[in-house]
Amino acid sequence: MNYEKIKNESFELAQTTADERNAALKNLANLLKTHEKEIIEANNKDIQMAEKNSLSPQIISRLKFQGNKLKDAIKGIEDVISFEDPLFKTTLKRKLADTLTLKRITCPIGVIGVIFESRPDAMVQIAALCIKSGNAVVLKGGSEAKNSNILLASLIKEAGKEAGFGDNFINLLEDRSDVGELLKMHNYVDLIIPRGSNEFVSYIMENSKIPVMGHSDGVCNIYVDSDADIKKAVDIIIDSKTQYVSACNAAENLLVHEKIAPKLLPELQKTSATSIKLLGTKEVQDIIECETATEDDFRTEYLDYILSTKTVPSIDAAIKEINENSSHHTDCIISNNEQSIDKFTRAIDSADVFSNCSTRFADGYRFGFGAEVGISTGKLHARGPVGLEGLITYKYTLSGDGDIVKPYAEQEKTFNFVDL
Repeated sequence: MNYEKIKNESFELAQTTADERNAALKNLANLLKTHEKEIIEANNKDIQMAEKNSLSPQIISRLKFQGNKLKDAIKGIEDVISFEDPLFKTTLKRKLADTLTLKRITCPIGVIGVIFESRPDAMVQIAALCIKSGNAVVLKGGSEAKNSNILLASLIKEAGKEAGFGDNFINLLEDRSDVGELLKMHNYVDLIIPRGSNEFVSYIMENSKIPVMGHSDGVCNIYVDSDADIKKAVDIIIDSKTQYVSACNAAENLLVHEKIAPKLLPELQKTSATSIKLLGTKEVQDIIECETATEDDFRTEYLDYILSTKTVPSIDAAIKEINENSSHHTDCIISNNEQSIDKFTRAIDSADVFSNCSTRFADGYRFGFGAEVGISTGKLHARGPVGLEGLITYKYTLSGDGDIVKPYAEQEKTFNFVDL
């Protein structure tokens, strides 16, 4: 992989017009439609190999890229096309002195490396957002999606070249060993977005000088307050856990106020008996029959139909528990008390904090971002689902008329800061 060429390509991408970038996206949407048969064939090869290798049902579910998933990917591209151009927008304009004007303008980050899991649809989303934001991208998908990834990368490259892009705006790493090389390319790669386990993200951070943005585990919590509506709570809990169990925004822990637990837990167990395996602390087991939940269970991302459950004496106890054990991805309160909702929203230290709705809404497409490159649980630059805004940065421009600092330093001239 020639990273110097990729870096040079990023400078060319930064000079493209919105029309040129949208043309590449239109080409990509059309190619996904016209090559649907080949995409399904490649994807079926990956699925068959995954089944042969006895990979988990959760991985196989993520691996599928056909039917509604393919349609959603195309719709996501079309949404991204419709968005306003994010580049070279003036977000600050200030007159410093008579002939000095300062501007802050948005611009691409440059070269972005994304290491993602066994989801071919993630490749399409990432590529679409990088094209729209004028960034070159280096992609490393899961080896179990090799056939799908190779085909999709070739279609993305074809779409860009038809719009006048060079050969290096998208680059696919196929071997695990390539990741080690990527991590050393701090002179050419501006940002890495890893999607994987805590151990994997930590490894990336410890072995590269390149800035890292992303999240690891999705240990998401639901807290049911003392005055919650039982039916709404049960519906939200079941959807959050089961709608797509292998997603990082699926709920893993349930905290129930001890006053409502005797009513809620039996109803939840009855309604979800065939779909969710409840684990519970002693207080939960005093109310319903279930297997024991350990403290480690409340820090575990199952990606399975398992829900760790405990009772809490107050909303403050729930907040403390979540802030200590959550992965700071998505946490939710179910309550009819606006003061409790406000308290929870202010106090929970997570990228997404919801009230009275499923944690599964934590998604770039569902937020109206068109797509996402991932979820960031960090607090700098981007947080939550990372769409276009997370893939741009800014620069300051200052225009003058032969101005020098000396007269200002010697107080012969003064600044007269005026926002324009």
